[in-house]
Amino acid sequence: MRLFSTLLVTLSVFTLYVFAQAGADVPKQRHAYQSDVARLRKIVINSLYSHRDVFLRELISNANDALEKLRLISLTEPEVLSGAENMNITIKAEKDENGVGRIIIRDTGIGMTPEELANNLGTLAKSGTSEFLSRAESDTTGNGNLIGAFGLGFYSSFLVADRVEVASIAAKSSNNPKPAQYVFSSGADENSYEIYPDPRGNTLGRGTEITLYLKPDALEYTDTYTISELVNKHSSFSTSFPIYMYTTRTEYVPDEEAEFEAKAAEEKAKAEKAEKAEVDEDEAVVEDVDEEKEPEEKREPKMKPITVEEWIQLNSQPPIWMRDPKTVTEDEYKNFYQATFKDYQEPLAWYHFAGDSGSGVSFRAIIYIPSRLDDAYWQNPLESTTKDIRLMVKRVFITSDLGEEALPKWANWVKVVVDAEDLPLNVSREMLQSNAFLKQLKGIILKRLLQLLTRIQDEDPEKWAKVQEVYGNVFKLGAVEDFKNRDKLAALVRFATNQRNSTPLDEYLENKKKGQSQIFYLADMGKTPAELAKSVFIEKLHARGYEVLLLGDPLDEVFITNIRRWKKIPFQDVAKAGLKFGDEEMDPEEEKEEQAQLTEKFKPLIEWLRKEVREKGAARDVVISNRLVTSSCAIVADESGYTANLEKLISSSHAQANHKHMWEFAKRQKVLEINPRSPLIEGLLKRIEQLPAEEEERDPEAEEELKEVATVLVDGALVRSGFAVTDSNDFFTRVDRILRRSLGVSEHAPTDTTVKPAPPVDPELPADADTEDPEDEFADGHGKISWAVEEIDEFGNVVQDVPVETKRHDEL
Repeated sequence: MRLFSTLLVTLSVFTLYVFAQAGADVPKQRHAYQSDVARLRKIVINSLYSHRDVFLRELISNANDALEKLRLISLTEPEVLSGAENMNITIKAEKDENGVGRIIIRDTGIGMTPEELANNLGTLAKSGTSEFLSRAESDTTGNGNLIGAFGLGFYSSFLVADRVEVASIAAKSSNNPKPAQYVFSSGADENSYEIYPDPRGNTLGRGTEITLYLKPDALEYTDTYTISELVNKHSSFSTSFPIYMYTTRTEYVPDEEAEFEAKAAEEKAKAEKAEKAEVDEDEAVVEDVDEEKEPEEKREPKMKPITVEEWIQLNSQPPIWMRDPKTVTEDEYKNFYQATFKDYQEPLAWYHFAGDSGSGVSFRAIIYIPSRLDDAYWQNPLESTTKDIRLMVKRVFITSDLGEEALPKWANWVKVVVDAEDLPLNVSREMLQSNAFLKQLKGIILKRLLQLLTRIQDEDPEKWAKVQEVYGNVFKLGAVEDFKNRDKLAALVRFATNQRNSTPLDEYLENKKKGQSQIFYLADMGKTPAELAKSVFIEKLHARGYEVLLLGDPLDEVFITNIRRWKKIPFQDVAKAGLKFGDEEMDPEEEKEEQAQLTEKFKPLIEWLRKEVREKGAARDVVISNRLVTSSCAIVADESGYTANLEKLISSSHAQANHKHMWEFAKRQKVLEINPRSPLIEGLLKRIEQLPAEEEERDPEAEEELKEVATVLVDGALVRSGFAVTDSNDFFTRVDRILRRSLGVSEHAPTDTTVKPAPPVDPELPADADTEDPEDEFADGHGKISWAVEEIDEFGNVVQDVPVETKRHDEL
């Protein structure tokens, strides 16, 4: 039965072909689709494709196939190239006065005979059709391996079109020396099609022209910008043949007719003026004083708008990843990057390579490092979407959504083009059937990206400085979140120190002192390295020649906390108690004995200060410091407490709200360290020793004065160590009293507190207080903006006042 049906169609087409040679007035003959074709069209239109944008990709792919077939045949039969000069694809979108939209896609490829139109578009000429259709109907999720079972590209036309007409004329050949142009016509809801001689005659010369009569809800595709974007997204590299799009633009040119009329009017006016100026011969001639004639004002030519028609090429950028990297110039890499990823800045670096995924999929790729990060990168710290990986199969764009295999946050800014030779796609060619390659692709991109960064670090210090400026904090984030690549990313991180502006952790270890068993660091969010270098915490470390990492970025403390150690050497926060230099065992006995003597000597002051700081809640203990050189004292965090920087980080994240008791406990774990060599501390010790020991001989005024001095000393230590004072109002009140005493101003002299009182209470509300406010004009992100401008002459006089949107801008 199927053989009979095919034979019937062939005979019908042959009859049409004969009539076509005789004349074009052959009546149209309608043929019914095979039942399998009707089922297939229904699947394509209703459920196969997830988005109808792909119709253009499919039709361009078909046009490319026709051109490639023509090119190959022309190698043995050159005559097939006759009929049309160029091999290209053209797209024209238009909308008539009635609002009917059309898209015309034409190629100068091999073309089709009437029989080929029927076989390719009207029947299913493949075996196993019923089995294929049953699988397609039961599997519309895209998980089955249906690619290659049937060429479905043409039927995607009905996603956007109510009716499709295909005009085609086969290339001239020895088997077909006089080809004729025929038309295939069918509607989306029809179960039949027509094939008939084109009444226009041979208008194509060679190739195929597909006309889509758009559905009312698909008129957006008549916009040339929309068409251009679709081609750039899906098909800009899918063909080596040029793709042209028809466009129109308005230009202003001199209006010669109006200029002629204006010139004639001017000549007439001059003639009339000359007649009036004639002087009768009888009248006395009065000799006028010669005056400089004012130059005639040059009249601007009148302009008129004209419509300029133009065909612009949409795929002028070649697929450079297909070439040998040695043959691609730097300018080509840069131009390709800017055109593909729409970035006006040049990339910092790139890596062009080819490889195999390990599962038999060969590919070519280019990785680009942009010269800047998007502003939104740090505004959405938890968002990690990969938008700029263009995955292609044989130069046809497939997807930029890697799903669960998206790159981690630290690498999602990278720009990549990957072109695989073959991948298991679903029948719509919109998604991968298996994510095995995506898993491999993620690892390949990260590996090659790290190789590129390492190569820049080793070979180009100037470029590496730019990379650090843009991506320095990104590497810290990567070391925190990407455990697998942690060591490689941590090796890329740079820190300022008290000795160098930038150093990696490996170089720090090369500079460590004998016996040093820690990596010293000081973190204070928001501080510059110059400010951190003056900190009380590193006075002795700096004086002795130890190198200290100075961390001022919010991510620095997070990085250190997660890394914990580098090359098995732990990090030591110098703002915490228990600082060890590493050479304590090498200290002579005299120094140890001197330290014990100092502790005994300052015992009265230590005990008195311990009582004071505990009452204030400023610290839990007081000890003799081994880190201070010039400063009198400092507040350091206990080993179980929070440093000032950590307090800032926790406060900014509101994490203390869920652990209030732990937060309060850790905040109190501070130690006041005093410098026994400071004159201020020695003077305070003497005053403490002078206090009466007996209760009856107490001097309340002297004790109060000492308490005030101690409070200011401790509060100053808190501020200098980065902590907040316990009571800022009380602190500045004391500072005020000290300043008054130093200036000889009475501590009790009152300040004039006279202020103007507020007006009386007025409970009355506006008359429209209960009415609802109108909706914001810009609530949906759209609104009309209009402003007026005044045009003035050189003397400041207003020439005209026009809305700027109607004013012509010559400067543009």
